[in-house]
Amino acid sequence: MFKTFTALSTLCVATSVVSAGVDYDYSASYGWEDPNGGTILGSYGNLGYADIVDNPMGEGSVLELFEDPISGTPQAYVGWITGLTDGDSIYASFMALGHNDLSSSSIRIWAHYTTNDDITDYQGSAGGNNSYSGADWTLLDHNWTFDSNDGARGGLVIEARIYTTSGDSGAAWVDDLFMGVSDADGSGGVNIYTPGNIPAPGALALLGLAGLSRRRRS
Repeated sequence: MFKTFTALSTLCVATSVVSAGVDYDYSASYGWEDPNGGTILGSYGNLGYADIVDNPMGEGSVLELFEDPISGTPQAYVGWITGLTDGDSIYASFMALGHNDLSSSSIRIWAHYTTNDDITDYQGSAGGNNSYSGADWTLLDHNWTFDSNDGARGGLVIEARIYTTSGDSGAAWVDDLFMGVSDADGSGGVNIYTPGNIPAPGALALLGLAGLSRRRRS
């Protein structure tokens, strides 16, 4: 079962934005700076909680993900992009922290496909980066080329995957999410969703989502 921790808000930028040396047709970012802001869009697996906490390595606020109990590979959905068509190029990145000195958990960036209008409609893995976070803040990023599978897919969910190596449970941290899309055929219609404020009830019904954030402060 998919679990929805927060609803969605659109942070889509329709003008070109330069990041990592690329001009993107659409982009969005999110930093978990508001202690009362959104945490994640949903999850799969044994994610005990997702919360906004103080940065364990310095100033500011970050997203804390907690695996409990340890089993499988919990996935936190930190971004969702819809309106994609064959050949669209998607870049996503975030900073991640965890493993060794601070915790027994680490993070990878990954993604999976969905339909265009339902974040819970899984349409296959899109893969990701095999790098893991470490005991210092680590940039994790990846590029995807969208495959609509003959129109069955229209969305891509960006995941923070948790890997815990010891103990009964474990925490890891994420910050500074960025997503950029290059529209291959110029067809438009791309929307980028990040954790944030709850949209109008009609938008919730359209997206098939409900519920508020489940919080646990450290």
